[in-house]
Amino acid sequence: MDWSYVSDHWSQIMERAWQHTILAGVPLVLGLLIALPLGWLAARVRWLKPPLLGGSGLLYTIPSLALFVLMPVVLGTSIIARVNVIVAMTIYTLALLVRTVADALEAVPNAATQAATAMGYAPARRFLAVDLPLATPVIASGLRVAAVSNVSIVSVASLIGVSNLGIYLTSGYDRQYWTEIWVGLVSCILLAIVFDVIIQVVTRLLTPWQKACVA
Repeated sequence: MDWSYVSDHWSQIMERAWQHTILAGVPLVLGLLIALPLGWLAARVRWLKPPLLGGSGLLYTIPSLALFVLMPVVLGTSIIARVNVIVAMTIYTLALLVRTVADALEAVPNAATQAATAMGYAPARRFLAVDLPLATPVIASGLRVAAVSNVSIVSVASLIGVSNLGIYLTSGYDRQYWTEIWVGLVSCILLAIVFDVIIQVVTRLLTPWQKACVA
């Protein structure tokens, strides 16, 4: 490991780490926002569950490089536009989270939902005040998996020229320069850990009742 390379290229590494964060993080939020209503539909409307879960599962089987190349054709953008990666990664995030949200909502105890209904909670209010908070720990677990997956898959976008930490992997391989490869690997791992920690912290803040139950 050539530490002088790291020190000499520190600002560039940080810039690409930020680019990688945007490309992996924005789709994570967008995918969750879209997956919540779709997962709710899958959990509440039985005949919609098979097509929603099956369709979302099929999305994840699309090779990432093929999807990155297809996006410019669909969106009318240039091949290296970051929006292509954001849209593609949102699709992958959605594919992972729809089933997670549906399973999480189905796992909410009937006693809790019946009690909320008896107290006069309308379906929308019950979803926001009861169902979603109780389902949050399970959804967060799925979100952690999606975050790690996003950080990994975004690296593939470097093959089409989109700047991110994956550039160090492709450049290092081409040049047979292991320091660059290690920079790319370690940076991606650290970024995945940061995402994971943030999700865990936010989950604890949103579910203070869990800590109270444990205590």
